[in-house]
Amino acid sequence: MPSLFLLLLSTLLTGALLHLLLSAVISSRGRSRRRLPLPPGPKGRPILGNLLQLGAKPHQTLAALSRTYGPLVKLRFGRVDVVVASSASAAAAFLKTHDANFSCRPPNSGAEHIAYNYQDLVFAPYGPRWRSLRKLCTVHLFSAKALDDFRHVREEEAAALARSLLAPGGEMGVGKEVNVCVANALARVVIGRRVFGGGVGREAEEFRGMVMEMMRLAGVFNVGDFVPGLGWLDPQGVVAGMKRLHRRYDAMLDKMIAEHAAGPGGEGNGADLLSVMIRSLGEAVDGEGGTISDVNVKALLLVVLTSYERRGRTPSSPIHPVMVLQNLFTAGTDTTASTVEWALAELIRQPRVLTEAQVEIDSVVGRSRLVCDGDLASLPFLQAVVKETFRLHPSTPLSLPRIASESCDVAGYHIPKGATLLVNIWAIARDPETWLSPLEFRPERFLPGGEHACVDVKGTDFELIPFGAGRRICVGMSLGIRMVQLLTATLVHAFDWALPAGQSPEKLDMEEAYGLTLQKAVPLKARATPRLDRQAYGAHSKA
Repeated sequence: MPSLFLLLLSTLLTGALLHLLLSAVISSRGRSRRRLPLPPGPKGRPILGNLLQLGAKPHQTLAALSRTYGPLVKLRFGRVDVVVASSASAAAAFLKTHDANFSCRPPNSGAEHIAYNYQDLVFAPYGPRWRSLRKLCTVHLFSAKALDDFRHVREEEAAALARSLLAPGGEMGVGKEVNVCVANALARVVIGRRVFGGGVGREAEEFRGMVMEMMRLAGVFNVGDFVPGLGWLDPQGVVAGMKRLHRRYDAMLDKMIAEHAAGPGGEGNGADLLSVMIRSLGEAVDGEGGTISDVNVKALLLVVLTSYERRGRTPSSPIHPVMVLQNLFTAGTDTTASTVEWALAELIRQPRVLTEAQVEIDSVVGRSRLVCDGDLASLPFLQAVVKETFRLHPSTPLSLPRIASESCDVAGYHIPKGATLLVNIWAIARDPETWLSPLEFRPERFLPGGEHACVDVKGTDFELIPFGAGRRICVGMSLGIRMVQLLTATLVHAFDWALPAGQSPEKLDMEEAYGLTLQKAVPLKARATPRLDRQAYGAHSKA
């Protein structure tokens, strides 16, 4: 009996000892994990954290903070942890190594009130429905075949832009004219018809105003998104502005879709994206349960198709034809137009570079016709000009936010679950550790023999990622590059450019106006003088 008692006691003691040892090991691991520091950053204020420190140009403020605290900075916006990556290596760690963990967007009022409660392509949660949306747009708009099928649209609208600039002697807002051109090119592919007549009319001006207002509102760090207790107050008026803007978009796009339904077949006999989406309503796209329905079409094209609503079609897992329109028209027009405007402004400031670009295009195209899509591959200097514009003036200076689905360790720091990630694309492209004379506009850096000859903009070279990188890289990247190259080449080739009287190129205002996209604070106004043979501009030329 005593021996049995001693055996039992020994067993209990051994078990207790093992339990203590295991607990100590687990606790030690937990402590070592907790000891991994958060990224450095400035101390925030009570309640609002660092929100008030951002200023009017957050991308510049955050770049300055990275120079003080390093390429990975931790901030607090209200109750939300925010991590900002401001170097190529830090961006690669998140968007390549930990890309899967940062594939979703954080909650925000813009996605709720403008994007039909996260039903669009930009803000939809990562998963089957998002992949269906992306596949739909990729196949019908952005694949190599789609780009070739609709090259005539881009060329015709570029020619229309050139003709619209032929008015003698007048100074014009370059960004406005380019915006109309891009909107019509996209509309012909998406809904099968142009949406604006020649020139910048009332409707075109209103549309541009709505796009710019959306980008401005979307770029605001809304206090209500980060301090839930203040959301109902809407202290900055952001939510109220988004709701008003949403109603205006609804009316405009509803009209577009009604005209599409009433009119004859558009571009390519029903090959436009809206026709494809209507035919695809309710059908599985990728076999993963991501289906196209009138809710997602609304999210993409921005308006619910009234004919389907009347029939009471309300699928439970939608991808709607009018949300695609919102994404394409807002993201596609503004980013392209602003980049072309920045490119032309830089070329006007540097007449030597402008002349070199004109000489190259003349040698390939001549002066008896306009630039075609097929000419672009033979214009390496023009391509370098566009790359340098993407570098100095990325259309989206701060990447669209992502959220950490799980805690992880990056570059020796702990990133907590639920933290918001911002990648400072603007700062990365001006990093003096990477770029020689980073503030100078030097297209030669991308030419053969240049220090960055092999750097591309398609998401694999993290020192230059104007379209982002990883799973949520901009789906319209290929079209965006083609449009910017073609329109920049057309403006450079077809015209000589002069600033209004009294303005000198070296003193041209290049200040930035921050929003979701990076605009010129003072829009570029310039005088265009035709430099090609009269017949090059096409029908009814006044050259």
